[in-house]
Amino acid sequence: MAARSKSSLASALSIAMADHGLGSPTVLKVGFLAPLTGKLKSWAEPGLNGSLIWRDRVNAAGGIKVGMRRFMVDLIPFDSNFQPDLALAGVKKLINEDGVKFILMVGGNDFTDEVRNLVNKHRMLVATLLPSDLTPDAPTLVAPSEVHPIYNVTGVDWLHRQEPGLKTVAMCAQDDLHGLPSIATYRAAFEVAGWDLVAEHLFPIETTDFGAIVDKLMAKNPDVLCWDTVYEPFLHALTKEAFKRGFKGRMISCTCDNYGDLIAHTSPEFMEGFVFQFPDFDDPRLNDSQINFENPNEFYAEFCARYPGTWSAVSWEYVSTLELWKNAVQRARTFEPFSVLSMMKFGGVGHHAFGEAVWWGRELFGIDNALVGDWPVVTIEDGRARIQEFSSIVRWWSKNKAVLIRHMRNMNLMWDQREEAQVASALAHERP
Repeated sequence: MAARSKSSLASALSIAMADHGLGSPTVLKVGFLAPLTGKLKSWAEPGLNGSLIWRDRVNAAGGIKVGMRRFMVDLIPFDSNFQPDLALAGVKKLINEDGVKFILMVGGNDFTDEVRNLVNKHRMLVATLLPSDLTPDAPTLVAPSEVHPIYNVTGVDWLHRQEPGLKTVAMCAQDDLHGLPSIATYRAAFEVAGWDLVAEHLFPIETTDFGAIVDKLMAKNPDVLCWDTVYEPFLHALTKEAFKRGFKGRMISCTCDNYGDLIAHTSPEFMEGFVFQFPDFDDPRLNDSQINFENPNEFYAEFCARYPGTWSAVSWEYVSTLELWKNAVQRARTFEPFSVLSMMKFGGVGHHAFGEAVWWGRELFGIDNALVGDWPVVTIEDGRARIQEFSSIVRWWSKNKAVLIRHMRNMNLMWDQREEAQVASALAHERP
């Protein structure tokens, strides 16, 4: 009788739990739309791998609690190959077939007008790594992890303060939506630092002969070579060509992924002091009190164990975004995009990986959907990437915003200029 009563109680309790969604977790899907093959692979696949570690850790801890229910997380990847038609197909699939509630993207050429229209139609929450994608007509598009290319000013500012004797710089970049805004930003940073830009070269993404480019850049004997925001294959080719030609100055770039291979193919002395913006996560400075990334050293060790030799600038970035999203979902008690977005931006501040940050961007992007705070300046030191300082992007902006806006406008990259161009293009297609 006692056993029967106990069984009845358990049965009743299980029914009650089922009614409230407490007993059996369901699945909450997140889309990962990025070029998992091709030249941009190093800025996508490591990010997917980092996200898989995050997914496994979240699910091992019981998933995400949304109100009274718990959800396991599933990550749905789609390879865009950085092709606009594939990106559009991917967004359609992730939303209509897979039923995702959040999409992670690299952005840039993948975030076309058609993709934006589809995202707006479904009110889908999307995170990009490129704040230059942001416009007021994409209210659910956010840039919560990185503020490319604005943070690049911090590396120039740091190098200028360390070596005030540097006066000339030569720069190149690929001609796309990663390279162009970065050129405008570096131009502004060089102007503020008092550096003379003696040579600049914009190359098509199909380029294979980088020796000729380096010849042009080195012809004016610059103190600094800047690789802008070139992709890993381009950065490696350019750096090796500069080494072959005996360059003795300083080098600076947005990223320096797989720098160990560069050291092996050049020399430790040649790569010493290379300035860029992305640390390895075993860096001791990532244990500072303001850091909001949980156990960065442990994450780095697990990543390197599971995916050896593939750590890149983005290995941690999508994880940082996912953690911000998870916390907002739990606080909002729903995964509906506008409610989650409101909770993400509550109070105008957020917990960025490198410290407290503000939701910012109206003057530059037309909307405050970029989370901006401090950013690390990194150099290669004794063969390892090491943080030299955390620099305030907002402080630089407050002093020099007119310079940056002028350079962005000169290249027709401001949000209102991009909107005007989109309208003009749409009208042109409508004409018979």
